[in-house]
Parts: sequence; C-alpha cells; structure tokens
Amino acid sequence: MLKTFIENHTEEMLDSIAKLIRIPSVMGDRSENAPFGKPCADALKAALEIAEGMGFSVKNFDNYVGTAEYIPEGAEGIGLAVLCHLDVVPSGSGWTYPPFECTRSGDVIIGRGVIDDKGPAMAALYALYAVKEQKIPLKKGIRIIFGTNEENGSADLEYYEKCEAYPENVFTPDGSFPVINVEKGMLRSFFGGDVSENADDFIISVKGGTVANAVPEAAEAVIKPEFVEAARKAVSEDKSGVGFTVSENGIITAKGRSAHASTPQSGINAIVGLIGLLCKISDGKSEKAKKLSEILKILPMGETDGASLGLKCSDEKSGALTSVFSIFEMSNGHIKGTLDVRFPTCLTLAEVKSAEEKAFSTFGCSIESCMGDEPHITDENSDFIRTLLSVYEKHTGEKGRCLAIGGGTYVHNIKGGVAFGAEFGGTDYHMHGADEFVPIKELVMQAAMYADVMAEV
Repeated sequence: MLKTFIENHTEEMLDSIAKLIRIPSVMGDRSENAPFGKPCADALKAALEIAEGMGFSVKNFDNYVGTAEYIPEGAEGIGLAVLCHLDVVPSGSGWTYPPFECTRSGDVIIGRGVIDDKGPAMAALYALYAVKEQKIPLKKGIRIIFGTNEENGSADLEYYEKCEAYPENVFTPDGSFPVINVEKGMLRSFFGGDVSENADDFIISVKGGTVANAVPEAAEAVIKPEFVEAARKAVSEDKSGVGFTVSENGIITAKGRSAHASTPQSGINAIVGLIGLLCKISDGKSEKAKKLSEILKILPMGETDGASLGLKCSDEKSGALTSVFSIFEMSNGHIKGTLDVRFPTCLTLAEVKSAEEKAFSTFGCSIESCMGDEPHITDENSDFIRTLLSVYEKHTGEKGRCLAIGGGTYVHNIKGGVAFGAEFGGTDYHMHGADEFVPIKELVMQAAMYADVMAEV
C-alpha cells in the first residue's frame, strides 16, 4: 500500500527534487536571516513550502534548520526523527551535465545533491506523505528535520538543539545501507614549530595538501637551482610511488593519489613522499632537512595506522585506527601542518591527543590546536535497529547487518542515532564529484523503506 502510493507519486517526488537541485545551496557568507548564505536559506524555504503543501506542520528555526511534522489524532509526541540536509558541496569541474539542474538520463537523475542529500531528503518527505495519506495509525508522531550546514560543521544542529530535543529514535539518510551504528572517533590536530632560516640552506619552502580530511595528492618544494641535479638523481632512485618533476629553476612538484581520511591506505601521500625526497637530497648541513627527517620518523611514508605516533590499535567493533598527514607548510622559519586521526572505540580523544603531543615534542613541535569527536556507538540489539534491518531485508531480499565506518555521519553526536541509507554498497554515485547521480528506482525503494519504518516505529 505504501510502496504503491510512492510509485504513483514518483514524478511528483522527482519534481520536488529538481526544485531543490536548482538552488545552489553551497555555504556562503552570512547575511541577515541567512546564517549560511542566502542559497542555503532559499533551499530550506523551498523544502518547507513543499512539505506545507502536503499538509504538514512546518517550522523554520531562523534559517538554520527547519522541520515538517505529522502527528495524527491519537499519537502522542514525536517518536521518530529523520535528519536530512539541504546544503551541498561546490559543483567543482568536469561535469557533463549542468550541476544545478536535475537532468534525467534513462533511469537515473543527475545533479549536485541528488544522492547527498536532497534526493534522500525528498524520499523521506514523500515517505511521510504516504503514511499520512494512507492514514497509517501511529503511536507517536514523525518529524523530518531539514538541516543546512552538514557539509561545513553542522552548526545548524547546534542551533536546533538549543530549541528542540531529539526523540528516542533518529536516523539519517546520509550514509549507507543497511545500518551504520558505529562511527570512529576523529581528532584533527594542527601542529607547528620553528626551524632555523639559514641563507645557505638548499630548501627554500615546502607546501602541500588543501583539505584536512584527505590524503594529499599534490605538494611542492622550492630548492636552490644548484641542487637540481641532486634532486633529479634522488627522483631516479625513489620508490615511494609518488610522481616527481624537477624544473630548472628548482621547483619540485609531487603527485600522489588522493583518498578519504577514513580509508588512507588507498592513497599515496604526496607530502610525505616529497619530504622523503628532500631528506635524500640533503647535504647534511640543512637544518630544514633535519627537521623534516624528524617529522618523517613519526609520520613515515606508507604508514596509515599511527604506529610511529604510538597509536596503532584496533577493536572488534570499529576496526583499526587510521592516520593521515594531510596539510603541510614550511616557510619563513616556521612549520605548520595538519593531522587527521580516526580512532576506534577502544580509545578516547584525550588519549589520542596525549600520544600526539608526546610524539611531536620530541623535535620541538607542538599541537597548537585541535578539534574532534569521541566515537559514536548505538546498540545494534536495540528495537529500533532491529526494525530498520527488518525493513531493509523485506525490501531488498538481502541479509541486514550493522556497519562501522571511519567517517562521520550527520548523527555522529546524537545519542541513539544511526545512518539508514541512502547509498547501496558497490555503487559509485560520484558523491561530491562531477555528474553525481542516483537511480530513480533506488529513490523509490528508499522512500518505501522509510515509510515502512515510520509505520512500525
């Protein structure tokens, strides 16, 4: 009954998704009544208008976040919240189709946000619409939460939590099926230190990496031209897997392979490769090369398990710790860098920070600031998770199971929260990349699953 209703309203759902895709809701400058920029506020307004047109009670929390609620007669309070977000990452380059148009090509739709997270947000809303229109009896009401800052720190949820409490059951369609119930902790540390500036030093500067949560794919060093031949010799002997070019005027470029910080073993770190190369070029008199060699001792090439930081560990629930040296700069007598560590449930933020501080202090650097979250765990034996897995099995015919990840979902800091969709394993949806897409049949299945969950919780 619910699935049939959704199938009969698929075109309406696609039209609603298209309306949101046309709004380029990338975080922008704060302005009056637009804490994350006008496009994000416009996307929230559009979503709430769609929900209100369906007959739901809607509320806008000062354009930080909005809600659509359904509390039928006889239901008491809110029993389930579905947490979605309407902000997106920038379009970037390489698109075959217009990023901010919802293009239909065969059995898929293409556009920025169709899988992350505007498409799933509308799937959840149309699931609630099906429950409402089919007059499914509910013990408690359902709330859809539309956030606008998931991609840039979730300050929207900080504001929401000052105004409203979450119900006992919360899921976000901002992860993967079947259910993500364990998320590693994360500590992002920013270190710094001084290095002697000597006019005779062959290294002038080093710089690499652009984002904190990824293996850096590019880095560059400037050396004195008289060391170019030594650099080329070192390149010819290098076995790091990094690609190097050395110009006549002393610019060394390093090309590695990017990977997300939660799966760094699939990347090749251009920064660490370049640091290793500079150490091989050294004539033994370079203070900068000495400092780089000390860094290499605790952050060696190819190591992503934190062993040299004294952090290597794993547990059955969440797997092994991962570590990424993601951003680095050495110039004007100063060093600064960024380290991203994803740690299992057997460690705490304080323990990870203490180990890092000890490691960096051995060569005169220090952790200048850091930010992070403790691991997130929701009991896989809870009635809520059992319901989610049962619904998943009913619709897919596959065995449901709980997953642990190194990344963080939108519910990371919400007690009892889990991710339920929207990605199915094995598919590359080009999320955050060019030509982001989702199969229409998957959106329909998602909506049908979400409707069943709403009816059962």
